[in-house]
Amino acid sequence: MLESKNTQKKKIIIDTDPGIDDAMAIFVALNSPEVDVIGFTTIFGNVYTTLATRNTLHLLEVAGRTDIPVAEGSLVTFTKSTKLHVADFVHGADGLGNQNFPPPKGKAIEQSAASFLVEQANLHPGEVTVVALGPLTNIALAIELDPGFPEKIGQIVLLGGAFAVNGNVNPAAEANILSDPDAADLVITSGADIVAVGLNVTHQVIMTDADRDKLAQSNGKFAQYLCKILEVYYSYHQESYRTKGCVYLHDPTTILAAVDPSLLTYTEGVVRVQTNGITRGLTIFYNTMKRFGEVTEWSDKPTVKVAVTVDAPAVLELVMERLMNS
Repeated sequence: MLESKNTQKKKIIIDTDPGIDDAMAIFVALNSPEVDVIGFTTIFGNVYTTLATRNTLHLLEVAGRTDIPVAEGSLVTFTKSTKLHVADFVHGADGLGNQNFPPPKGKAIEQSAASFLVEQANLHPGEVTVVALGPLTNIALAIELDPGFPEKIGQIVLLGGAFAVNGNVNPAAEANILSDPDAADLVITSGADIVAVGLNVTHQVIMTDADRDKLAQSNGKFAQYLCKILEVYYSYHQESYRTKGCVYLHDPTTILAAVDPSLLTYTEGVVRVQTNGITRGLTIFYNTMKRFGEVTEWSDKPTVKVAVTVDAPAVLELVMERLMNS
């Protein structure tokens, strides 16, 4: 792994809620010479925020990268709701496959996630990519803290939405968006340079039992660690999707979209998020080709890029390579 402070490297901050596939994505990012991970921010989603912070610190200890700062994010949604959707049934009660690892020695920095995001965007205007692997609460709070944040941040690559396919929490909604739809709608319409990676592409990137066996047979420390925690994730997929011996690589695909955007193709348009009712959390894409006569909540909104295809074999190959060569 290259660790030189090459200015050509893309600076990224990973906003995360580990999470088994978050762990995989974090390891892939840390072993990607194209990027320089300058910080982590934590959020609820797969687990509650405090556990997400603990897990992030633990994963950085496993990776030998305790030099990277971790800023704890919001404990509640953007509208201050404490009723949170937490996916411990997917990732285990501890978020990492029910392995009950000892607590990390490191601690989060004093700064809040939103404050850290704003600080880094101001320190490196136009140069920082935020890769958001969980609900968009921290990014919405950063925009609230500094309304200029959308122009100062280089790009936001987010895992969220279920464009033209069913959601994974209910038929309408994907988990990250449903966890804080108000934050998602604010961020997506903020004018920032945004790439949304939804279930329509991440469900095409599949790791099989055979791939897991390859990880187990390799000497990579990341590969060996993941083999300890993957069983819960595989069991969930088999029960929920009736898949035999395979899992979806949501978070690693999103990380690699930030590392190498050419692995996916994109369309551009306006996206709005439904914030109430039976379709709460629904992401609706408007291609802007038709001009509507009336002024609506869609009028004059900035466009975002939405991933539509993915080179799944290439993504899987990169994931495997960066986990096994660690």
